[in-house]
Amino acid sequence: MPILAAFTVPHPPLIVPAVGRGGEAAVEKTVRAYERAAEEIAALKPDTVIISSPHSVMYADYFHISPGERAHGSFAGFGAPQVSFDEEYDTVLVKEICAAADSLGFPAGTLGEKDPSLDHGTLVPLYFIRRRYTGGKIVRVGLSGLPLSEHYRFGTLIKAAVDSLGTRAVFVASGDLSHKLRDDGPYGFAPEGPMYDERIMRTLGSARFDELFDYDEVFCNKAAECGHRSFVIMAGALDGTAVKSEALSHEDVTGVGYGICTFMPEGEDSGRRFLGTYLRGLEKKLSERAESSDAYVKLARRSLENYILHGTRITVPDGLPEEMLDRRAGAFVSIHKQGQLRGCIGTILPTCTSVAEEIIENAVSASTKDPRFDPITADELPLLEINVDVLGEPEDIPSADMLDVKRYGVIVTRGYKRGLLLPDLDGVDTVEEQIAIAKRKAGIGADEPVKLSRFEVVRHY
Repeated sequence: MPILAAFTVPHPPLIVPAVGRGGEAAVEKTVRAYERAAEEIAALKPDTVIISSPHSVMYADYFHISPGERAHGSFAGFGAPQVSFDEEYDTVLVKEICAAADSLGFPAGTLGEKDPSLDHGTLVPLYFIRRRYTGGKIVRVGLSGLPLSEHYRFGTLIKAAVDSLGTRAVFVASGDLSHKLRDDGPYGFAPEGPMYDERIMRTLGSARFDELFDYDEVFCNKAAECGHRSFVIMAGALDGTAVKSEALSHEDVTGVGYGICTFMPEGEDSGRRFLGTYLRGLEKKLSERAESSDAYVKLARRSLENYILHGTRITVPDGLPEEMLDRRAGAFVSIHKQGQLRGCIGTILPTCTSVAEEIIENAVSASTKDPRFDPITADELPLLEINVDVLGEPEDIPSADMLDVKRYGVIVTRGYKRGLLLPDLDGVDTVEEQIAIAKRKAGIGADEPVKLSRFEVVRHY
């Protein structure tokens, strides 16, 4: 049996009267929409309510599914310990989801529980649901730092498990929208905030789930949203299903966006299998980009592909521009996969006899030896974006006033510790951010003084 219905809902604790103490009146439209969503869930009488929450256990490369028989939670952290819940987990469905993940080698399961207590991203939806419907068990799943496509894939595994067992389930995707909607809000304002809210409500309100993949990671970060990955898991749980969607409400009176939408299945629709379509389109676009890239990037790609597929380093090939053979310089190879960094290693000063050799060596290191990531595998190759930065000579500078985050990279040094950050990186908008990140990379304390150097790069795509 397919998912009975799905809902996207926010999770502000203030919406619970015992917490808000009258403040919930400011989001009255959201309250009414929440109550309607809860009524629709009650009418369906589901066996299980599946809740995806940004505030459950979250790992960079793993989807956590809450283990155990039961879980307890309350709003004690928000001054209302009397509002509490003791919920029974659907252990059979959890086991089935884990089995589906294991069969595909997908990184999801019940390992790594940090705090068994129910989080507020789960408690707020339960507050409204349990006022209308006390039956059924729950399944709680977390998000991850993996690409959006993997969140959608996780949703399809949940769908497959539900279908296999014939469980009458509803899916509740918990998540606030932008936290950057007002200057007087708790998180301030960013222009991306209202842009995100308008765009996501349009996407969800029309159930155009294919558009969820098009939200750039940097854009989402600047908007400070917390629900997007949750919504993508939900979309995956409705994969191949025609749905009737309705946007019940959207408010931003607190400086944080709260949106509620409902999704009612209306039968199978093979045209709504969005993941395959997205990945095929992405591979085509990246293939075309690789074909049009310059000699520097083509050499880096050739180097890493040969090493990953055959385990050997290439020699400097014929036909390269003379500048790559005659010049010595430091170089960084950066690898991204679906908008997320997948590896980046380089040299500040030259270590090889030519830029070409520098690129060959650093492409291998970036793809297989970056300590922050697992080595890149052969199946990932079609999804990689690669760029190469060739560094100019570093120069010491007396102060940060001589930096420009778009033009200059920075090197911070304190004793034997040294950290580097390239210029003109997405999401790094100020010199202060640039220096802070370089310090963290070097293991230098935020308040520790450092020697500064700057350098320019020529970036190759």
